Amino acid sequence: MLAELQHQEKTIKVDFSKPIDISITTTSSKENVNAWYVNEPEIKPVKEGEWIASVKDGASVNFNNIYFNPHAHATHTESVGHITESFYSINKALKQFMFLAEVITIAPEVQGEDMVLTKHQIKYLLNGKKPEALVIRTMPNTKAKKSRQHSHTNWPYVTKEAAEFIKHIGVMHLLIDLPSVDKEKDDGLLIAHKTFWGYPYNIRYEATITELIYVPNKVKDGSYLLNLQIASFKNDATPSKPVLYHIL
Repeated sequence: MLAELQHQEKTIKVDFSKPIDISITTTSSKENVNAWYVNEPEIKPVKEGEWIASVKDGASVNFNNIYFNPHAHATHTESVGHITESFYSINKALKQFMFLAEVITIAPEVQGEDMVLTKHQIKYLLNGKKPEALVIRTMPNTKAKKSRQHSHTNWPYVTKEAAEFIKHIGVMHLLIDLPSVDKEKDDGLLIAHKTFWGYPYNIRYEATITELIYVPNKVKDGSYLLNLQIASFKNDATPSKPVLYHIL
């Protein structure tokens, strides 16, 4: 399904019949992607006495309870409410869902005992572009990311200077294939989160961060249309399904 869209005085063409899903599926399994020291998700049928809400166990329907943490178990999109004392819902932050996005691939640099994504790398790869959404794929990029157990791994993170640059060029929606834009164990500093959102003095309430995505290797770096789909949870974060479309 081909469509022509008007965006910022430009006409773009998109084939909506060829979506590129960059979310990770959540499953009731120890192989589910995981972070932040919690157990795996649970998807289980409701039980009421001897009755089990499962067709294979004699019920007329499948009727499951789901227990999970969006930050730990799923591709998720979060608002600044993730770090504020007062409640701020992702549903309030994200009111539009289609954005021009740029996909870039970064091999994190060694910095002491850490691996980091730097301003220099991001600025070089964007080459003057100022997208509404920035999708960061880190290297190495294997399918193991879909089931990686991230806790206690000291994953790569975005430096303060890089986060400041991303904010400065006007990126409103930052997507990354890591559990967090910040260092795993940073004593609660959350420097990249706070810098990107302009917290606490110049908060960008409509800006979002999406973590734990997976961008297949066949997806080339470049410009795309992003459909950032979220579940309607009244929470700081929600499971999400970001979908890319080639711009023709």
